[in-house]
Amino acid sequence: MHQPLFKIRQQGFFGFINATGELVIEPQYLEAGEFYNGFARVRLNDQWVPMDTLGRLLLKRMYRHVGPFEEGLARVQVVQAWGFIDERGNEVIPARLEGAGNFSEGLAAVQIHGKTGYLNRQGQLAIKPRFPSGDAFRGGLAPAGQGEQSGYIDSSGQFAIAPAWDACRPFEGPVAVVQRGKHWGLIDRQGREVVPPQFEFVPHHVQGEFFDGMALAFRDGKYGFVSQEGEIAVEPMFDLAGDYGEGLALVEINGAYGYIDKSGKLAIMPKFEDAGVFSDGLAQVRNNGRWGYIDTEGKFAIPPAFDSATPFRDGLALTVVQGRWQYIDRFGGVVWTEM
Repeated sequence: MHQPLFKIRQQGFFGFINATGELVIEPQYLEAGEFYNGFARVRLNDQWVPMDTLGRLLLKRMYRHVGPFEEGLARVQVVQAWGFIDERGNEVIPARLEGAGNFSEGLAAVQIHGKTGYLNRQGQLAIKPRFPSGDAFRGGLAPAGQGEQSGYIDSSGQFAIAPAWDACRPFEGPVAVVQRGKHWGLIDRQGREVVPPQFEFVPHHVQGEFFDGMALAFRDGKYGFVSQEGEIAVEPMFDLAGDYGEGLALVEINGAYGYIDKSGKLAIMPKFEDAGVFSDGLAQVRNNGRWGYIDTEGKFAIPPAFDSATPFRDGLALTVVQGRWQYIDRFGGVVWTEM
């Protein structure tokens, strides 16, 4: 496991500290992503380069785009073509593809001559490009198109769930999001519609992505939740809602924010001006224009004193005071401050 690293900003440049606030990578980059699977992206001369947790750059080549490392490989773009690099920066699959997705279960969806097929990690075609669309394998099944419809193929490239929807997304555990017309619902791994398409797509929101086993669902102007077991767990009844975290989700009722449990019952009464997701036992909330953190009983664990605040991750949270970044621990102690 890689030690968690946290992005910092000093005089307009970005670097990284560890969980105790010690500087690990000097602030020297004008743009940097977050670490994921041991690597972060940094921008050099309008090109992207992967960087490891020791600050070493994979400088064998720079790219227009660098995706996340999945199963030891990352998709990269050179001009318009796509290929894959390994964790040493070697281009193990040359950039000759029209498009590429991330590796999952040993296969990656790629586009060749306008069609989607699947490559293995050696760069060989495991499934010939013959589908108008395709996405990642999860649990042995991947979305794939046929004509105007989409279904799911197995690792041999044969349809295991016949095309019957306008669009399909990769499985998340036992269920997957499918679309019919302007609405989405859920199917199980046998292709049964356990929640028939009925929920609307909300612009600028992620649809049907599960957090803590629950996904936001929007219908008739109200928000509710569907569960990963394939049920409408909380009927749409809230003006606004956020993702579940540690068994609780924020909801808005009459302009105030509180939290419900997974049965839809109010666990923390709506009394905040704004709110965020629970993580590490705390959630950021706004009171009298300032942000602080509450515990799962709704009591302030860290008093509201910040201009903005983000969820805790690996014991630290990024907050902003008078325009300056600072990281705090779960007791409100300042671990690092922007100078």
